[in-house]
Amino acid sequence: MLQLPIGIRCFLQKRFRTLNIYRSLVLIFTYLAYASYHLSRRPFSIVKSVLTCNNQTDHHHNNDGDECGWKPFNNQNDSETLLGLLDSAFLFAYAIGMFFSGFLAERCNLRYFLAFGMLFSGLLNYSIGLAYYYNIHSLSYFVLLQILSGILQTTGWPAVVTCIGHWFNKSSRGVLFGIWNSHTNVGNIIGALVAGAFVDYNWGLSFIIPGLIIGLSGFFIFLFLVPCPEDVGISSTIIHGPQQSTIADQIDPTESIIQSAEDSGIFARSGDNHRRIIIRNDNDIESSQMEEDSPLLCSLDDSAIKVHIPEKHAISFFQALKIPGVIEFSVCLFFAKLVSYTFLFWLPFYINFSMHSSSSNSAFLSAFFDLGGIIGGILAGFIVDRYGASAITCVGMLSMAIPSLLLYYNYGNQSNSMNILLQIITGTFVNGPYALITTAVSAELGTKVKSSQALATVTAIIDGTGSLGAAIGPLLSGPLGGIGWSYVFLMVILSDTLALLSLLRIARQEYYRLRSN
Repeated sequence: MLQLPIGIRCFLQKRFRTLNIYRSLVLIFTYLAYASYHLSRRPFSIVKSVLTCNNQTDHHHNNDGDECGWKPFNNQNDSETLLGLLDSAFLFAYAIGMFFSGFLAERCNLRYFLAFGMLFSGLLNYSIGLAYYYNIHSLSYFVLLQILSGILQTTGWPAVVTCIGHWFNKSSRGVLFGIWNSHTNVGNIIGALVAGAFVDYNWGLSFIIPGLIIGLSGFFIFLFLVPCPEDVGISSTIIHGPQQSTIADQIDPTESIIQSAEDSGIFARSGDNHRRIIIRNDNDIESSQMEEDSPLLCSLDDSAIKVHIPEKHAISFFQALKIPGVIEFSVCLFFAKLVSYTFLFWLPFYINFSMHSSSSNSAFLSAFFDLGGIIGGILAGFIVDRYGASAITCVGMLSMAIPSLLLYYNYGNQSNSMNILLQIITGTFVNGPYALITTAVSAELGTKVKSSQALATVTAIIDGTGSLGAAIGPLLSGPLGGIGWSYVFLMVILSDTLALLSLLRIARQEYYRLRSN
């Protein structure tokens, strides 16, 4: 059954409903969706310095007339620990919810799934911002909203990766995913800029504006996203087969498949109403009786065209774990994401502390780490497309991340220009493997089981395991930062080392495969 979104029906003329147009729309709207998710996660890392009283250069007043900070986070003895608790409330809820989210994503309409998650994530962000206006100082209030936000944010990643995996074949995923995955970093950058614009005089708006943005983006997802080619009558074999069908690029798949065949002289409409069209690739179009395993079957009668799509069954959690490489890349992402999210949630606070800059300037400076992440994701994707060695690529970049972290800790506070340069270098090598594993690697592993729907489940397992690491990093960073930031950097360096070691077996296999070729 065809499922054209209302926005497609109302705003996209039939002659423009081609494969390339649908692919472009999927890229645009999944990019918008996940950039919005990350934009809405950014505010807490930006407002930490104004919630506490540790910054000697800023003097903030809250609505209760306190000299600085915001209760209960303005106690200098445990402010970092309480802020780390908020981070971990979000991230542990996110990690646990991710395993269930992948299960649900395989079994429901991804357009509704994404739109629902984005609208309610925006509502929760808005609710956190209201604490500023209504003088809410309850720790339980913030923790509860963070837990709910973490659960709802799990609707994002399995859904967007599955959508992209449905529409693009393996040969084009490396650089494509590297560029597309910049939504994470672009969302972080925009989130830092938006939250930073208000943080010094009204931190409530630092949450409310991102909440409105993700809610509005969710509305556009509901209107325009087409999650699967089958939703508009395009066979998945055309996408993932040996060749990409040029006919599908030229026709409206919802209405014109049969007409194109007639125009080509494949068969005539009259007297052959029970024949079938099978579209396999560029030059393989034939009329035959319906076959049970045909990729795309169209029956013609006088009133309608019926598209018969074979059903795929969702894979179980334990079946997905048995796919070779899933466990190793999940463990690697556990440690890699620990490092990435430690920087995501604590870098503005660290810059504020180490360089004695204002909260807004710290927010703007921290955006360059994500600029490095964009470079790293594209670079990793290019290498994988060229050599097909995901594990070797990750091991190489993680090896470079370790000295770059040491350089940033020792020399990043010398000047703004040095801080920016070392942030870009560090972000490139820290986020490159993270971006590669969560996109191209997850998509490749998730499509190994040809007869089943496994992409969302595999993606959820890998990203869910990584999110457990992401929860532990910020949780430990608070108390470790209170003792000394050298311990935080020691933690992230050890984590990158363990991430590297977890992929050595697969990297060795890839090395011998490349050597034999």
